[in-house]
Amino acid sequence: MHCWVQVSSSDIDGAPPQPRSGHSAVNIGNSKVVIFGGLVDKKFLGDVVVYDTENKLWFEPECTGGGSDGQVGPGPRAFHVAVSIDCHMFIFGGRYGNRRLGDFWVLDTDIWQWSELTSFGDLPSPRDFAASSAIGNRKIVMYGGWDGTKWLSDVFVLDTISLEWMELPVSGSLPPPRCGHTATMVEKRLLVFGGRGGGGPIMGDFWALKGLLEEENEAPGWTQLKLPGQAPSPRCGHTTTSAGHHLLVFGGHGTGGWLSRYDIYYNDCVVLDRISVQWKRILVSNEPPPARAYHSMTSVGSRYLLFGGFDGKSTFGDLWWLVPEDDPISKRPSTILPKELSETEDSSAENNKISSSVKESQSTESVISELMKRLKIPGTANGLELQIVEELEDKEFLELASTLARERFSAEGITQNQAAQALREHWRTSNPISIPLKHLGPLLRDYQRLIARHLISDESSASSLTGQEEFHFYHVKNASQLRMDDIPKLLAEYRQLPRE
Repeated sequence: MHCWVQVSSSDIDGAPPQPRSGHSAVNIGNSKVVIFGGLVDKKFLGDVVVYDTENKLWFEPECTGGGSDGQVGPGPRAFHVAVSIDCHMFIFGGRYGNRRLGDFWVLDTDIWQWSELTSFGDLPSPRDFAASSAIGNRKIVMYGGWDGTKWLSDVFVLDTISLEWMELPVSGSLPPPRCGHTATMVEKRLLVFGGRGGGGPIMGDFWALKGLLEEENEAPGWTQLKLPGQAPSPRCGHTTTSAGHHLLVFGGHGTGGWLSRYDIYYNDCVVLDRISVQWKRILVSNEPPPARAYHSMTSVGSRYLLFGGFDGKSTFGDLWWLVPEDDPISKRPSTILPKELSETEDSSAENNKISSSVKESQSTESVISELMKRLKIPGTANGLELQIVEELEDKEFLELASTLARERFSAEGITQNQAAQALREHWRTSNPISIPLKHLGPLLRDYQRLIARHLISDESSASSLTGQEEFHFYHVKNASQLRMDDIPKLLAEYRQLPRE
């Protein structure tokens, strides 16, 4: 079991990085996380911001060095690749405006000095949305990307000592060209997941590339892996983070089914367990951060650090820890007290009111938490931040109910309550394929409304259930977060809810 904890000012010193997406974040040993570049409000960034993991301190180093144009470091960019080897962070490519970049830089994080590198051999073309990983402590492998006209499927290996690039000759079956994927070196293989491919489809395939280690004397070749378990849905712009015997896939975006005209952003956690060699969903005890893509996720000890990203509308600057349930910060109280008190009231009396209300709230939460555990509703009672909309305030719900009533009943004078019940019966008996796109928002809100009304608030209604029910979508804030295969599950859970 894991828990999401938003980083607070008590966790860190210094100024954290400004909001951004499309940036890079790499671990330098066990002591630093280095963030570079990114994009916010159409502005490309070129700053370096560092998290000192030992001192829990954010800072911006004063970098020196220079390049061919006389600038101190690489120009602003996003969607580049970044790889760390020892104390060095290597940067290649990315995008600035509509221009794809092909320059190559290294930052020495011991002395904070940039150097532009002149490499030779089979030079990769300028590109963005590629993916790369370190091979041991000397080489870097890079796969795929987008050059502005086509998706790429080439594989390049760089020797960071000789600065020679080599395009890897790969025979046999090849993955479709792609960008926005992840590539992670695990022992002898490069593992590639997801991305957007030729023609635009978002993919959920998983590939392994062998032949990257000279001592193995293997011919380079791809193998598509089809592993058991709950694999991540197709996506791009996600992260894959290696920690221990797990590979953690988080976030990203995709499209699907009823919502094919929209991007669907994810905030789920799926791990590849390298011991059992299968996909598993991480059990999280509370509500996750908002869904996003083009964020960063790095491992810091037993924790994962999430930063930034984009959800199609907003660029994030929030920081979150994903921690095991035995981590001390997982027990942090989440009861929120009023920010300020009225100056006209006696502060002592007001403090007594607050103390009393908190105790009452905690008592209520303990009952609600037990019910939520029985009903297998994700999250915690004190994490119920979802705004439940009542029927009379849900205009879309009322309009659908009224339209359905006019179509099905010739009699005049049907009440709003009767129309609402007719719409609910219609949904209960509908085939998932027949649910129109415009029904999904009202359906999701009514599902959450009925859970809040009859199961969380009314213990007597909850006691009539068998205990086998599960409710997975209570904390979904918007229908755009639903996947195509979620719709039948949502309807099945809706049918289990008590009738009005």
